Amino acid sequence: MKRHKATMAVRTTFAALLAGTGLACAAPADAHGPTLDRFYSQQLQWKSCDDPRLDPAGAQCADISVPLNYSEPQGETITVAISRMAATDPAQRHGVMLSNSGGPGGPGLDFMVEVSAGMTPDVRARYDLIGMDPRGVGRSSPLDCHWPRGFGLQSAGIDAVGFAESVATQSDLAARCTATEGERLRYFTTRNTARDMDVIRGALGAEKASYFGTSYGTYLGAVFTQMFPERSDRIVLDSSVDPDRYGAVGMMQDMGPTNEAALDLWADFMAADDGKYHFGATREQVRGKIVDLIRRAAADPIRLGEFAIDDHTLPMMLFVGLDDPRNYEKLAGQIRQVADAAEGKPVEIAPELDAMFSFMLEAKPRDNSAQMAIMCGDVATPRDPTLYWRNIEAGRATQPVFGAFVNNITPCAFWAPPAEPPTQVRNAVPALIVQSTGDTRTAHQGAVAMRRDLSASRMVTLQDIPIHWIFGNYPNTCTYDVVNTYLRDGTLPAADLTCRAD
Repeated sequence: MKRHKATMAVRTTFAALLAGTGLACAAPADAHGPTLDRFYSQQLQWKSCDDPRLDPAGAQCADISVPLNYSEPQGETITVAISRMAATDPAQRHGVMLSNSGGPGGPGLDFMVEVSAGMTPDVRARYDLIGMDPRGVGRSSPLDCHWPRGFGLQSAGIDAVGFAESVATQSDLAARCTATEGERLRYFTTRNTARDMDVIRGALGAEKASYFGTSYGTYLGAVFTQMFPERSDRIVLDSSVDPDRYGAVGMMQDMGPTNEAALDLWADFMAADDGKYHFGATREQVRGKIVDLIRRAAADPIRLGEFAIDDHTLPMMLFVGLDDPRNYEKLAGQIRQVADAAEGKPVEIAPELDAMFSFMLEAKPRDNSAQMAIMCGDVATPRDPTLYWRNIEAGRATQPVFGAFVNNITPCAFWAPPAEPPTQVRNAVPALIVQSTGDTRTAHQGAVAMRRDLSASRMVTLQDIPIHWIFGNYPNTCTYDVVNTYLRDGTLPAADLTCRAD
């Protein structure tokens, strides 16, 4: 099966950026006005979550009604689903802790089951832990653009033909969202999710809300502190985005160097066991085999199970596997399967790999178009494909595997302009920022920027570990002690500090 030669020329002219950055001024925390009172004062009907993780944890679930468009609160409403794991000791209860698992577009109804595993008993006693599927996601009035593929990120491929195919794909994904969701798309944004969080806080009867967010959830948490500073209590931001580079360009580009560095570490792992994986006995040999495999996939997509793996997909497979060093062996086995298939050997695809490609290439069980809807609705991006192509070509020398991914065009280039300017995060709300130096999804410099923008925050850095999301996911005594101390008594470290692996 030879590569299809794209006949559609890359379009070279689009409108310039239509929305600049702006400072979103925070109104007084109680100034939502009488038109929103019915949302803040709604009575919640708690029920079984009907979820295999939440129900054994003793959680209950409820639906919150919120405006689709907060500037027209008498108009259409949507539903936001939340879960609650009650404080284990009412006598010690401090309040509620909202949360977000990342994405954007990640479901989070059961997220606090994992986060709570990192809490000491005296911390767990203090909080009602609130999970949430953000608007447009999971059980919360989900968006559905009927995409034929799982999500709107892919590598551009190895050449101009591949990039032209990518431009056509991304344009099509954006058009499908416009056709299926129309004007509603404009209101599935981070600022509106932050407004939803404040409604949830009010409906729960809390004066303030604590918060735990990871990945994109750090940006959401920072936006909440900017919009509702007087309602922000104890804020933990784990694996932080740079608020000024959030979006489909800067945030993506920041992933390039750190993923190439993680690929080096994984290549060392492969080389140390070349007798098993047969990719070479040195980092350079392993990397060479990977680049060669991507080129082979471009010329003739690799058949693995029911899937055809090409140069748009193979770098994404590596990206997924490099966010946690505990996955290195699994990723090594998966890439060995792809290489065997490329050599014509019979391969029974591993179940996790089958599930990954089912989502990526066939949108099974469903697509995550909400990810693009939120990101594109938050920040306008350049519309001229030639800009992306120049960045892709410029990045290949230093980022041979991931440069074509992190610089690629996305559906945002074909999206309607955002309804609001992006939020400029600059405030003195206290927060604890937790970050590893080798994070492949939210680069370390993003957390440094978040620390600067939240001037009263403190930062704890996990040194020399390429992990994304630490607390509740990657055990580390030093980091966990700092987080638990802050959540227990509200005390931030006197200064930024560094932790190392146990």
